[in-house]
Amino acid sequence: MSDQERIISGESDSSDELSIEKSLRPQYLNQYIGQSKLKLELGIYISAAKSREEALDHVLLYGPPGLGKTTMAMVISNEMEVNIRTTSGPAIEKAGDLVALLNELEPGDVLFIDEIHRMPRMVEEMLYSAMEDYFVDIIVGQGPTAHPVHFPLPPFTLIGATTRAGMLSAPLRDRFGIVSHMEYYTIEDLSDIVIRSAAIFQTEIHSEGALEIARRSRGTPRVANRLLKRVRDYAQVQSDGVVDKKVANEALTMLRVDQKGLDFVDQKMVRTMIEIYQGGPVGLSTIAANIGEEMETIEDMVEPYLLQMGFIQRTPRGRIVTQLGFDHLGYPKNN
Repeated sequence: MSDQERIISGESDSSDELSIEKSLRPQYLNQYIGQSKLKLELGIYISAAKSREEALDHVLLYGPPGLGKTTMAMVISNEMEVNIRTTSGPAIEKAGDLVALLNELEPGDVLFIDEIHRMPRMVEEMLYSAMEDYFVDIIVGQGPTAHPVHFPLPPFTLIGATTRAGMLSAPLRDRFGIVSHMEYYTIEDLSDIVIRSAAIFQTEIHSEGALEIARRSRGTPRVANRLLKRVRDYAQVQSDGVVDKKVANEALTMLRVDQKGLDFVDQKMVRTMIEIYQGGPVGLSTIAANIGEEMETIEDMVEPYLLQMGFIQRTPRGRIVTQLGFDHLGYPKNN
């Protein structure tokens, strides 16, 4: 099963889901649950920029998928009271695509580029002067008639989002004045998010039910909302439509999401490392071959949460399962 099919995947994989996510998104910082440190810092920078009547400095948001980078970009544009244009790195295939986007911006507007690490290098290099000095130079015509055109831009804010900050080139990374890491959410914050989303869905939920969903949401709001939708379905068909602790537990058990938020892919990886390789060390390519997943899927979608929970560790010789990992899956003490 691919990472797109996993209920606990942080990726957003359908237009319907994106539409639902949009309805759940907070509009302003005071509505945004979690990321307290980031909200405090951004609130200061936004207030200062507005008081000076300047565009906000360029912002880079990085962290695992599903933590709210796109939502935060939209919140920033709302707080700045400006328009936002959204795109993604792979969608900007050539310099002309970037110029077309930049040409639509008014002074102070936000250009949001998701997956900014996947932009072509030629486009990225054009961004340097746009970010730093608000202009781009483009070549018009071909052959002997080709000539450069200086294209001035209004002051604008570029917000880049990435799950792979290490893949950004140093010149691009250095042009962001605000670089912020989005962290996994606490269970308490996720519980509040689930309760807020349930109200939008017009679903009755008990605090214990929300907490049960939050515990298994991998610290990720997108996963919490996805689990809530499936638990809501279960409650509607198998119970009286009310999500309490018992209903939430039954539904999540049916979905094979355990008490710590691990699904069958996570468990399969750790069990394979224990049962075949005595807990490791074992290389990533070997793990991928054993469990039938792509290396990129494991590195981006499976491993980060297992590392965060302390169930595995990276070593120079490969991945190893920690004592916590042995204990969680009920294997005897690792000697």
